[in-house]
Amino acid sequence: MTLTRTLKVGTRASLLARTQTQSVIDALAGRQPEVGIETVLVSTEGDRSAAPLVQLGGTGVFVSALREALLAGTIDVAVHSYKDLPTAAADGIAVAAVPSREDPRDALCARDGLTLLDLPAGARVGTGSPRRAAQLRALDLGLEIVPIRGNVDTRLGKVGTELDAVVLAMAGLRRLGRTELITEALDPIQVLPAPAQGALAVECRADDTATLELPAGLDDVRSRAAVTAERALLAALEAGCSAPVGALAEVTEGDDASDEIFLRGSVTAVDGSDAVRLSATGARETAEQIGWRLAAELIELGANRMMGSSE
Repeated sequence: MTLTRTLKVGTRASLLARTQTQSVIDALAGRQPEVGIETVLVSTEGDRSAAPLVQLGGTGVFVSALREALLAGTIDVAVHSYKDLPTAAADGIAVAAVPSREDPRDALCARDGLTLLDLPAGARVGTGSPRRAAQLRALDLGLEIVPIRGNVDTRLGKVGTELDAVVLAMAGLRRLGRTELITEALDPIQVLPAPAQGALAVECRADDTATLELPAGLDDVRSRAAVTAERALLAALEAGCSAPVGALAEVTEGDDASDEIFLRGSVTAVDGSDAVRLSATGARETAEQIGWRLAAELIELGANRMMGSSE
């Protein structure tokens, strides 16, 4: 078969990022076998530094270098964990596809098969997420929350030695084939996931019409609607992706056969001393408005104060 073009797909170099990107590449290759695909590894600020994400600025540290490569023409497509993207639109860049979302929940990986409620008081639980840390503290289980960085295997390797457990995204563990290490899938009633957790974003240059069409067939309308609602809430709260904000939208078929969104959102004080949690519903086509509306209601209940900002 004669190749019509070669598509350069950019990704971070971590195993998880490359695995996620490969899933997109495989799907693209299945749909457009006449297009050659080349993987381009891009080093980001978040990969080069071991500092906590809040010290690096949180939002965009895993994204900026990929977007710069995209705009420079070094790559044609960038694949991101959607939760890493800043909520503000990037000039000259479009999200061409949001593939079907993986399980958005958080997962506990603990020594000796322990669940969250089985962990003894004083147990050391590692996480690099301020959101997870705040929600775990709010459960008032007497746990010691330990900040950690590193890839999935590095974090898992600390369990049973430095830590009693770690909390990671279920989606990453599934994609890496590490599900046998999960001791509990955390119920969103206890720990609400990060906005867009488990979803991927496939970005292209906005003016590159020919390339934009290639991944468009991978787009899942329900996954896109869910993350749109969640990220609208995050944007309306003016919170970065490292803020203690949880959100989860579920899209289901309503009584009239049209899709409906059920969105849950939470903001938790960093020390776990207070939290607000609400939900909202609406038509799939109004995903963004649902997020805005729920954010306004959370702010009325003191969400800004819990995030350390002033109204």
